[in-house]
Amino acid sequence: MTTTNEHGQRIGREVEWAPRLRPEPVLLEGKGVRLEPMSAEHVDDLFEAVCDERDESLWTYLFQERPTTRDGLAALLETAVADPATVPYAIVPVETGRAAGFSSLMRIDPAMGSVEVGGICFGRQLQRSRAATEAMYLLMRHVFDDLGYRRYEWKCDSLNAPSRRAAVRLGFIWEGRFRNALVYKGRNRDTDWFSITDREWPRVRKALEDWLDDRNFDAMGRQRVRLAARPTPPEA
Repeated sequence: MTTTNEHGQRIGREVEWAPRLRPEPVLLEGKGVRLEPMSAEHVDDLFEAVCDERDESLWTYLFQERPTTRDGLAALLETAVADPATVPYAIVPVETGRAAGFSSLMRIDPAMGSVEVGGICFGRQLQRSRAATEAMYLLMRHVFDDLGYRRYEWKCDSLNAPSRRAAVRLGFIWEGRFRNALVYKGRNRDTDWFSITDREWPRVRKALEDWLDDRNFDAMGRQRVRLAARPTPPEA
């Protein structure tokens, strides 16, 4: 919604705002999954979950190459944990208690209340699973409800069709494509930007919570109703 100033110019709505706290690595617990702050304790589980030769495709759109040794993965995780610009998490399904993927909060801007979820890698156990959706929901809920941020971002290589579909399914709105945005692994990346705002979050949260509810799954764990969390597009 916009208004008009004394010069006849359109301006944005007034916002009561103060900078928020920076995210810290805290345990986020759901019913079927928990997000644990990344540590050296997750190396063995993650090496098994996402570093096999069969997992090569999981790393295509990540900035890092697939580690082929345990020590290589350990070094990668150590670097991620030490980076003050990110808050990395191991994704741990409750049924196994073993890390099966990872994700991070990044591009953190407490002054403006904006943060990006990225560096997402779901191992075979998490792919197309209820736990994967719940993991993304837990991060959103933490950012909006616990920290009070205004904007939650998702970015991906424009050629990464599964990531684009996941963003829309989870309720993100596509904002555009930044051409020649990055060079990684010796190739160009056009980056697609998606976001959820604090005004859209209540609707997205309800859609996710309704989908995650036990009543939405049959005895075999199959969903009864598909997730459709997409919020109303923003006003001009």
